[in-house]
Amino acid sequence: MDIFLQIDTWIALITLTFLEIILGIDNIIFISISAGKLPANQVKKATNIGLLLAMVFRIILLLGVSYLIAMNEPLFTINLNWLQAGISGQSLILLGGGIFLLYKSTHEIHLKVEGIEHKQTEKSRLKNSLSGVVFQIVLIDIVFSFDSVLTAVGMTNGINGALIIMIIAVIISIIIMMIFAGPIGKFVNRHPTIQMLALSFLILIGFMLVTESAHLSHAVIFGRDVGAIPKGYLYFAIAFSLGVEALNMKIRKKS
Repeated sequence: MDIFLQIDTWIALITLTFLEIILGIDNIIFISISAGKLPANQVKKATNIGLLLAMVFRIILLLGVSYLIAMNEPLFTINLNWLQAGISGQSLILLGGGIFLLYKSTHEIHLKVEGIEHKQTEKSRLKNSLSGVVFQIVLIDIVFSFDSVLTAVGMTNGINGALIIMIIAVIISIIIMMIFAGPIGKFVNRHPTIQMLALSFLILIGFMLVTESAHLSHAVIFGRDVGAIPKGYLYFAIAFSLGVEALNMKIRKKS
């Protein structure tokens, strides 16, 4: 374990752990909203299962990282008058995850705006089975894990013991998220405006995944290349919106 005697190893580990936590916030929000539909005694169980599955998927993907990177080769191509693209395994996963997030978030917003969710009885809440919620969490875990692993690989490229560093960072970040997932979930589900913001963020993230998919496919639509949306812009918008909402909550509390 000579790699842990090097300063570069610790810098990479701390940076990567922090980044994994930031990228995992999206996952926590989705898990909180999905688990919030379960009876109260199953919420924590669903949240912990979801985060543990996220850890398992990320470690599996890290172990198969060479295959993961190789998935950027086109499986088939589309060549229409208005659309050209080479569809790869990576782009298909991101496209599927993006569409799923767009559908799920839009559906949840519709329920809340129409007030349908508030009409649920305890009996109807029981129909949201633990296995059904966990299945939804598994689907989105795969997408978020995919993006997280590609980021981790890029950050640790050229560092000795990169695989060990990435696995340790994933385990530490998931443990931290499991500690704070409960309070975050309760806070999100207790404040309707925060929940609406969270769902809106998931729509943004879903759209970002779709554009990232098109970018990886080198898609050209109506003669224009599709570029990737810088994640910094997205996270700045999220942080700014949360800051404004925090001020609103403070004002409402005083009044």
